Amino acid sequence: MSELPGRLFRLLSLLQSRREWSGRELAERLGVTERTVRRDVDRLRGLDYPVTGTTGTAGGYRLGSGTRLPPLQLDDDEAIAVALGLVGAAGGGVTGMAESSMSALAKLEQVLPARLRPQLAAVSSATEAVPRPGIPQVDPGVLAVLARCCRNHELVAFDYHGRQRATTRRRVEPHQLLTLAWRWYLLAFDPERDDWRIFRADRIGAVTPVLHQFTPRVLPAADASSYLVESFLSAQYRHSVRLAVEAPASAVTSAFEGVVRGVVEETGPSSCVVRFSADSPAMLLTQVAAIAVLGPFVVEHATAETAALIARVGGRLERAFAASSDSAAAGDSVASGHDQADAEGEDADGQ
Repeated sequence: MSELPGRLFRLLSLLQSRREWSGRELAERLGVTERTVRRDVDRLRGLDYPVTGTTGTAGGYRLGSGTRLPPLQLDDDEAIAVALGLVGAAGGGVTGMAESSMSALAKLEQVLPARLRPQLAAVSSATEAVPRPGIPQVDPGVLAVLARCCRNHELVAFDYHGRQRATTRRRVEPHQLLTLAWRWYLLAFDPERDDWRIFRADRIGAVTPVLHQFTPRVLPAADASSYLVESFLSAQYRHSVRLAVEAPASAVTSAFEGVVRGVVEETGPSSCVVRFSADSPAMLLTQVAAIAVLGPFVVEHATAETAALIARVGGRLERAFAASSDSAAAGDSVASGHDQADAEGEDADGQ
């Protein structure tokens, strides 16, 4: 690629950064005529870059998919960002990604300019992603298809295995892929249900691009990540618990280290109400235990199975630590007797 002039690099970078450009927009960005843009596009095609073009008022240029993988141009920050992503993919819960990610990282290091090699070496040696046990694996092919459909605003169909294990065929307008707490999610608009939906990527299968474009809808939130968090906070599951906590709302929120766990409502400077909802009482138990560490609380509501489990586990803990306290007290008493005898012995020797 060294024979390409700087202008072609800039043209290729523009085509990679957006789905479609008009000839006029490209000419303005590059400071050339539209005729020159057409010639440069032909040169890229000769180098196996699949640039498609349409004529007319709505025409433009697009970098599409081809039969070969041409070189990808990255600037300095993008190259380091890709390196970080590859390290994360090596242990981030995506089936078969570890070996491929490390192979790609090695290739990236080989072709990087000398000025970036120290940064990449630092990333490679100082960064490691630790897989989280129990997190379902995601097919990287599924993520790739979903990401492409999100970028190109193309409808996508797939089988979805819901929480109740029922499988349905869905046809949606994909908006964005997101990660939260080691899981991948797809945010999309479902025309059949006339509403936005969030799908766990590990429950998605048989993905098929419909090859039909759609006009993106306005998301009813500031951004995709805000919508995801707000949806989880407001979700209602089978089991729930509501606690009045004698601790500041900020302390409760920070105790969960940013992972979405429940709704926290401030009721005073040093008090709040917390609502948790989950698929199982065991999940709620861990959340209630975290609250108990912060301060006294009152259970205002709990589903019957949840209340029974928490009371049962609380009783076990109380009995276990009571027995531990008794043993410790007995040990202290014996130790005190030995100490007293030693002291008496020392007095006798002194006499």
